[in-house]
Amino acid sequence: MTIEMIEVSIRDLSAGYEDNNEGGVKGYDGKLDIRPPYQREFVYKEKQRNAVIHTVNKHFPLNVMYWAVRENGEFEVIDGQQRTISICQYVEGEFSVKDDSGYDKYFHTLHQDARDKFLDYKLTVYLCSGTDNEKLDWFSTINIAGERLTNQELRNAVYSGTFVSDAKRYFSKTGCPAHGIGGDYLNGASIRQEYLETVIGWKANSLEHEKINNFMSLHQNDPNAKFLWEYFQLVLKWVKKNFTVYRREMKGVDWGLLYNDYKNNKLVPKDIEDEVKRLMLDEDVTSKKGIYEYVLTRKEKFLNIRAFSDNQKREAFERQGGKCSFCKKVFTIDQMEADHINPWHDGGKTSSDNCQMLCKEDNRKKSGT
Repeated sequence: MTIEMIEVSIRDLSAGYEDNNEGGVKGYDGKLDIRPPYQREFVYKEKQRNAVIHTVNKHFPLNVMYWAVRENGEFEVIDGQQRTISICQYVEGEFSVKDDSGYDKYFHTLHQDARDKFLDYKLTVYLCSGTDNEKLDWFSTINIAGERLTNQELRNAVYSGTFVSDAKRYFSKTGCPAHGIGGDYLNGASIRQEYLETVIGWKANSLEHEKINNFMSLHQNDPNAKFLWEYFQLVLKWVKKNFTVYRREMKGVDWGLLYNDYKNNKLVPKDIEDEVKRLMLDEDVTSKKGIYEYVLTRKEKFLNIRAFSDNQKREAFERQGGKCSFCKKVFTIDQMEADHINPWHDGGKTSSDNCQMLCKEDNRKKSGT
């Protein structure tokens, strides 16, 4: 890869700026692709965006930017998208910033000399020429202006292509279709690719791929991501059919993994709701979110059953005279573990009268571990 340093004025950078709201963002008289397929959405918060404008207004140095040179002589932003969009949006009058007196000022309300000073500010840009792999490798290793890339943003760069471009349309924009039907069930933010990462992980699991990377590599050049969107809709339809009462604990559950394993099971929504409600009221269940995995898998680990307190353990230990309830040998309290006499799943509570102390060996035998 060859790297050449140039200076670009904001006047030239913002010339012909265009954002078509479909992912395409252009500048530099249409010769600069500000958001190529592998780039993240605009994620700067107001404070970060305004800091860029203040830096330019004070004529302080702004961090260098990196552009890749395309075969046709045009350019694409490798690093600097957030700063570039902040600058161009300000010039276009899309937001104001406070001046030194605390007044909000739009670019077009500045005096002509202040506008000219802003437009004449020179940005330091490194032009990178090389193969796609070299450019993407550079993209994944350089510092991205204080906003670290998420794992999925890096995957989008490495596996950029028609699949990623189309998938982002469904899962990666503010107000995207995935948010419309599944925002109450998904954790994270769509623009940071967390929706996309989650759903690809679910789908990869259904196809027995061990890693998301494998899935994205296999589908990198698929003409579209329609099958992923259809899969997500099936997951949400299954969830809403079988878990009929929405509760906030449902947000962030790995619904796709449960769908993959139990979609063909005959489930009775009323029975599920009755059990969910009962477990929600059970004070021994400390992970209410885990109830949804439990009612399908029957694995108590998801419930994080409340542990016996130190006082309850000491009471049982003294009551037993330091003897293990099973082998009857004497141990110190540190050599023993608390156990439910009547198991929790049979209605036993985490209470003093249902606590017994077992030696560690017998407790493991009893629990099957």
